[in-house]
Amino acid sequence: MTVKNSERFIVAYNRIEKTLSEKAEGDEYTPFYRLIDKVKITNSVVRKYEDDLRELGDLRNAIVHNRTDIDYVIAEPHDEIVERIELIEQKLSNPLRVGALFGCKVHTLQAEDPLTAALKLMAESRFTQIPFYQNGKFKGLVTAADITYWLAGHSTEDSISREIPTLSEVYNYEDRNEPFEFVDKDLSVYEAEDYFKRAISRGVRLEALLITENGHADGELIGIIRPFDVLKIK
Repeated sequence: MTVKNSERFIVAYNRIEKTLSEKAEGDEYTPFYRLIDKVKITNSVVRKYEDDLRELGDLRNAIVHNRTDIDYVIAEPHDEIVERIELIEQKLSNPLRVGALFGCKVHTLQAEDPLTAALKLMAESRFTQIPFYQNGKFKGLVTAADITYWLAGHSTEDSISREIPTLSEVYNYEDRNEPFEFVDKDLSVYEAEDYFKRAISRGVRLEALLITENGHADGELIGIIRPFDVLKIK
């Protein structure tokens, strides 16, 4: 027996409505649009797909309220519409986590390591940020910008300093806000995307999100998300 698109659509819609109701701590009488308004405040998936959800809510009403027969609906959704609502339902009920998408071996250095060690690692791995530690504790994130500022400050019009600083010296050369944040491995990838968007809205450049088991700086680094990585998020 072939399942109609309208039946698939309603099943996915009902699951979305149930999930939204649970997240909003609402009841069965809370309107769908009101659920969207309440949940989008704290849920990045709903914020990302808010316009889609509202349009799908209108389509659901057309399917349900304008039905003229058990086997006939006035609005039979196209395949792409059904696939769209099923995709949103899956992302809302089981969002991809940063640990799963961005988990990897993170290369780190020590505070007393020379700048040349960072440059070698950057050249080999095409990194632009390197976390570094001191006595087993996380100290900071040395970036390509940090290195550029240090070189600029230790150069003259026609020569570059031959001094080789430590990573700690490069990192502490400029006063600035920390260009990174720690996040829990179970953070949704859409929440991670929001971190970068919020930083941009504040006029701040966020260089990286550092992933640990519990989102604390004292945890082992198990992944890193850089600005261009959010392009992987669909």
